Amino acid sequence: GSVVFEDLVRGHISISNEELDDLVIARPDGAPTYNFTVVVDDMDMNISHVIRGDDHINNTPRQINIYRALGAEPPVFAHVPMILGDDGARLSKRHGAVSVMKYRDMGYLPQALLNYLVRLGWSYGDQEIFSRREMIEAFDIKDVNRKAAAFDHDKLNWLNQHYMRSLSPQEVAEHLAWQFDDLGINTEQGPLLSDLINVQAERCNTLREMAEQSRFFYEDFDEFDAGAARKHLRPVVEQPLRALRERLRDHAHWEPEALNEAIKFVAAELEVGMGKVAQPLRVALTGSGISPSIDKTLWLVGQQRAVRRIDHALEYIVVRAAGG
Repeated sequence: GSVVFEDLVRGHISISNEELDDLVIARPDGAPTYNFTVVVDDMDMNISHVIRGDDHINNTPRQINIYRALGAEPPVFAHVPMILGDDGARLSKRHGAVSVMKYRDMGYLPQALLNYLVRLGWSYGDQEIFSRREMIEAFDIKDVNRKAAAFDHDKLNWLNQHYMRSLSPQEVAEHLAWQFDDLGINTEQGPLLSDLINVQAERCNTLREMAEQSRFFYEDFDEFDAGAARKHLRPVVEQPLRALRERLRDHAHWEPEALNEAIKFVAAELEVGMGKVAQPLRVALTGSGISPSIDKTLWLVGQQRAVRRIDHALEYIVVRAAGG
């Protein structure tokens, strides 16, 4: 005879019992085998549906025979295709993270990972973004593709950035705080996480990346990036930085728009381009040549810390000019 069952994903499946090897339910030491154990466990828990990877499909006829031998009705089976790596091989540790918690550690929001996984091997028209309610309403396991899907990290990054921008900053901040804590960065002395997210969300793919790129907002640094300092912290920028320091020291309106006007004023007063003022200021504030817009960077760094860092940059320029 044959074992026949209707798989919710793969449809009608019939396997001849002649193709099955002898059914062993206990090892020589008396320990039960896997196929026997899972059947007893599922019966005990009244499992109605078994949804698992299609690498288990060869176990299914054996387990169905055990169900029937025990006088139980087999559950409904659904065998979903395996997830592949970008090389076409089955996803494994050598492809990188394979556990949910690893993706948390890497800075992916749970909403993004859930959205990505539900679309991996299943589609609902051209819709890419799903709320949890929409997933519940639209998902039908019978619509899962039979063909294995490849894990696309670029797509996951795109979804993650979408949720970093679309969720409320307060909601994202809860997850970002974990990243800072994991990196050992104390965020008590620095900008609000919600303000940081509003500025950085479009610049980063993950919360881990955001936390790593935002360290300078919360921690002071002793050294400047060598390339950025060599290019932008030269004696010629000493005058613009001193003029900025004096204007910013007692600036009453510490907001991006007002700070942008202050930088423009200094550039106009010294008759130099905006970049001749903004880039040295960026290096002074961040230690490198990369940051959000200079007005928002200045705003997030904060007034007192900004003045201290400009002083630090001026000291560096003086020492450098003296050949130190």
